[in-house]
Parts: sequence; C-alpha cells; structure tokens
Amino acid sequence: MAEVKRKEHPGESTRGSVKKVKTESTKKVRSITPPPDLEAQTDSDPIVESETTEQSGDDDGVSWPSDDEEEDGSRDKNGRKNLDNRVELSNHSNGSRKVAESGNLSNGSHNPTASKEAHAKQKAVAQERKAAKPNADSIARAKKLWERLRIQSKVPLEERKQLIAELFDIITGRVKDFVLKHDSGRVIQTALKYGNSDQRKLIARELKGEYRGLAESRYAKFMIGKLLVHGDDEIKDLVLPEFYGHVRRMIKHSEAAWILDDIYRGAATPKQKAILLREWYGAEFAIFRPETDHKPQSELRILLAEHPEKRAPIMRSLFELINQLVQKKTIAFSMLHDAMLQYYLNVVPGSEEATEFVELLKGDEEGDLVKNLAFTKSGSRLVSLALAYSNAKDRKLLLKTYKNTIETLAFDAHGHQVLLAAYDVIDDTVLTAKSIFGEFPTKETKQGEGGQHADLFNYVTNLNARIPILYLFVNKPSSILPAEDIGLLKEIHNIRSTTSKKDPDIRRKELAKALSPTLLSYIANNAEVLVQNSFGCQFISEVLLSADGDKSETLQAIANLTEANGETPDYLQTPAASRMLKALASGGRFNPKTKTIDLADPPLKFNDMLYDKLGSHIVAWMTGVNAFVIVGLLESVDFSHKTELKALIRKHRKDLQKAVGEIGGPNAKAKEEKSMEAGKKGIRLLLKMIEN
Repeated sequence: MAEVKRKEHPGESTRGSVKKVKTESTKKVRSITPPPDLEAQTDSDPIVESETTEQSGDDDGVSWPSDDEEEDGSRDKNGRKNLDNRVELSNHSNGSRKVAESGNLSNGSHNPTASKEAHAKQKAVAQERKAAKPNADSIARAKKLWERLRIQSKVPLEERKQLIAELFDIITGRVKDFVLKHDSGRVIQTALKYGNSDQRKLIARELKGEYRGLAESRYAKFMIGKLLVHGDDEIKDLVLPEFYGHVRRMIKHSEAAWILDDIYRGAATPKQKAILLREWYGAEFAIFRPETDHKPQSELRILLAEHPEKRAPIMRSLFELINQLVQKKTIAFSMLHDAMLQYYLNVVPGSEEATEFVELLKGDEEGDLVKNLAFTKSGSRLVSLALAYSNAKDRKLLLKTYKNTIETLAFDAHGHQVLLAAYDVIDDTVLTAKSIFGEFPTKETKQGEGGQHADLFNYVTNLNARIPILYLFVNKPSSILPAEDIGLLKEIHNIRSTTSKKDPDIRRKELAKALSPTLLSYIANNAEVLVQNSFGCQFISEVLLSADGDKSETLQAIANLTEANGETPDYLQTPAASRMLKALASGGRFNPKTKTIDLADPPLKFNDMLYDKLGSHIVAWMTGVNAFVIVGLLESVDFSHKTELKALIRKHRKDLQKAVGEIGGPNAKAKEEKSMEAGKKGIRLLLKMIEN
C-alpha cells in the first residue's frame, strides 16, 4: 500500500522519508463505522492529507481538520480539535492505517436511544404536516373506513353497506379533492366498487366538467377507469363527451393517453369510437363534429371520396401524429393501430407515401412497433398487408422482426394471421420454414419423457395455435379458420397475384414438406394422448392425409390402439375418433362434387393394418358406434379384404338388424346420443351395402 506522508514543519526532525500529498479540496469526513476488513479498505481507498492540514510536532501520524472545519469540531484537554469524533491512525510499520471512533462511539457501539428519539421527532413532524393539509381530518377518517372495506372476504354485506354510507357522508362534496391524491384516490375507487348505482352517479355528476383534467392526473386517471368499469351507459355518456375535441392532445399526454386508449378499446360504443378516431384526421374534425343523431363516419376511404380536395392535409395530419407517437415509443395503443391501418389502406402501393410508411415500420430497430401491431385486429391486418405488398427484402426484414415471438403469435387471436400471411406471400420457403418452424416445438421425444413435445400438444389443442400448423395440411381451410381469417386471406391472395412469383400450391407443398417429419414423429409417439381429444383426432387425420414422407410407423401406431388391453378403448368410441379412423380407412377425403374419395398420394394402406388388428372385435365394431369405420373399409378402393369383410357382414346380418333397435336404448346418456345415432346410420348403410 502506498505510504501516507505528513507535512514537515521547519526545524522538525524527519523520521524516514516524508512526502507531501495534495488533494483537490478539503472536505469534512463524516463519522462512520469501520469496515470489517480495514486493511483492504485502506489499500483501495487511501486517506491523504490536504495542504491545509496541520499536525503536531510529534510524529504520531494523526491527521487534523483544517481551519475551515474548526467550528464544527471540539478540542480536547490538549487543545487538539476533535472533528466528528473521528481519528485516523497511521501504522508506520506496514503503511496501513486504521479508522477508530472516539467520543461516544469509541468502542464501536451506537446510541439506540438517540436514534429512536430522532425517528420519533421525524414522525411527529410528518404528522403535523399532514394535519395542516386541507381535508386532512376527512381523508384520515375515510382511509380508516377504506382499510376495513378493502378486505372483501371479511366484511359482512350489511356491515359493508353501513361503511359505504359513512364513507359517502365524508366524501360527498369533496370528491375532486380526494381523487387527486394517491391514497385518498383509492378511497374513491373503493366507493365506486361497492357503492350502488345512485351512489356511483353521485360521484360522476360531482366530477362533471373535470374529466379531461383528471385523465391527465397521475392518480385520478385510475378513478375514471373504475367509473367506466362499474358505471352504466349514463355515466359513460357523462365522461366520454368531455374528451371530444381534445383527442390529439390527450393521445400525446403521458398519463391521459393510456386512459383514453382504454376507453376507446373497452368502453366506447362504435359511434363514440368513430368520433374519437376522426380527430386524428385533422383539427377540422375536432372542431366540427357530426350531429348527435347522425352516425359518424370514421372510414378514411369514404371521407376522402366525399372530399377529394382535402386528401393532402388529412393524410399529412394523420401521418404526422402517427410519426410523433412512434418516435415517442408510445406504440401499444389500439387507437394508434386503427389510425395506421386507415392511413395504409388509402396510400397508393409503390407511391412515396407507401414507401415512407413502410420505412416507418422498419425504422424501429428493436422491432417493438411491428411486434405490437401483430396483437390487435387492425395491427395484424396492417402487417399482413405490408407483407403482401412489400418486396422480398422488406418481407425478410419484417419476418425477422418476429424472432423469438413466433409462439406468442401462434396462440394469439390476431397474431396467428401474420404467420398465415407469411406462408402465403413469401416465396423463399426455406426462409419461412427456418424463421417460423424453427420456433415450433420440434424435439422428438416420446410420451412421458417431457421435452418440447408437451408444448406441441398445447399447439394442437388450442383454438388459435393449431391454425398455423394445420393450415398447410387441410384441404378445406374454412374447416379450421374463423370468418375474419378467411376474409383477410382472400384480400392477401388478390394482392399476391401481382407481388409474388411462386405458384401457391408449390409454396404450400414445400412448407408442408418441411414441417411433416416433426409432426409424423410426434403422432407416432403420442397417438394415445391425441385421440382422446377432438382437436387431436382432426390433427391426426389432416396430417396423415397430406404430409410428405414415410407414414408407415405413424399409421401402425394408430392401428395398435384398437387392441389396447384386448378390447376397444373408450376413447376410440367417440364421434371424433370414429371420423378420424373412417378417413384413414378410406384412404383419402370425400369429394362432395364427385361423390368419390380423393385418395392420398402415396396410398396410406391403413385399411389392411386396421383390419388385421381388429380381428375378433370386428363384429362389435360393425354393430356399435364405430360402424362407419367399417363403411370406410368397404369404400376404400385398395382394401384387399373387401370380399371377406362383406361375407362376414352377411353372416351377422341378424346381429346388425337387432343392433339398429338396441343401440343406445332408453338408458343411454344424453352425452352419448349423438355417437349412438351415428352408429345406427352406419349399421343401416352396411346393411344396404351388402345387398348390392
């Protein structure tokens, strides 16, 4: 450690080498408790003398405060100053120095009584300040009631009503003063939560004319949200009109923007939403609002068609506001996404406006804007259209933005639409497969081993997440897609005819081929779990009929389920399982136009596998709820045991005729009626088929 030297005085004898060390300024050192490792502490942070430090003639290594600090210190009996009760000692043998406390703290202890007294004084001062504030007594009484009310499970109903009545006696006439404070604001929120309709309206009327200002308050904005959640239409009509004419200002305000968007998204009626959105188009729409009995028009396309001369100022005003919010990173608002969609729908593809807008989307280096857009209705449509209109380079950049977000997109009601758009417009299928399928669960594990296949089951059985997986395999997309998805894809398909080069069927087959190995392996290892779920049964049939690759192992795993424990499992006697087995036994999908089966390529040959496994159980199948599976075997073109099966059915004709009347019966559960009725239809069809 560097040696610490003291200043020499004339005529003084020098003991060892002495050198003066300068510091930038002389500062008073506070009294502190010595650290556990004093030597390590002094090695890393040496204490040095300043030029103004005076020392005694003795070489005792003691540093003293400067003259400027003398007034803060005290002198001992030798006349030396004792500043802050702190003494610094220097050890000349090894150059280290130790810090010791003198005075009351010389033995390393502190005075707990003094500390308690100081805290008590601080608390008393704080209480005096609170008592001096306006409505201090009312707020204190209201908070005591609130402490009791907020413990919902421990307050009986009658007692709560009494407490609410007392609370309203306190806050009536003072609501505005209460809502602007963080603690008393919660009292008002509790009053809204537990109060009756008339009491809520009392608060709403008392605050009339103040809602815009309250929305800009850090604490009062939450009260507005509570008021709209628990209030009726009359209360909403009191609050929302006060925001009209101020939307452009409020959406840029750090506090008001959030409550405005919450109201727009969850509380406003379609008419109110239209009025709020129109103000994005310019000051004219904020000042001149439609009559109350007139339905406002927020579709920018219609407004521009009615007033084409106003297109330039409207588009400029809209883009400027959008750009301001994007630059401020306030990009999660549904209202912003609606406004961005209106702008993009009204630019000419390939124009300077369209290019500038796409650059705005790409300009966010973190990709937060594009990610947020995917999770709202308007935003997902905007991103899908941007993918459809963009060139190959921009498509790649937009898709890259969703790295590590694919799973979240797949499970979202709107986000999965972006994945479908990427499937249908990006020509580079290798890029698509790597970017999207690479984040799907792909680890090949068997049931019970854990791993990522457990996550894939969640995809298969989720109403939204199964769509990005099955979309590439289904013959009829409308069987898995909601109406909103169908409309959007139709719009995208019209656009891609001019912006994409690859044939749609080739694109789909290449993507299905890339995903097939993972899905076939998963079905083979988890067949028993999948067939117990209706979505799982549909997943099995669609993948096996359309997947590319060797399916023999997977088909054999399905056939093996029919002989579990020597009898047909209950989970194979459901309508969903019966439909799946019939489709696989038929070897293809039924074509309603030609009234024939469109066979899979290459042929599945599942019919022979299933027939071999059924063995002695086949009579029970043809006379039970799975009769349609036997129909599928007879309808199959390449079934090699068709003659043998028909002879067996003729042999048991009486059993089939008897089963038509007995199946189900008066004691059948309502839950089983559907499958039993299907079984009867299948038996009648079998009887009809053996007559031919």
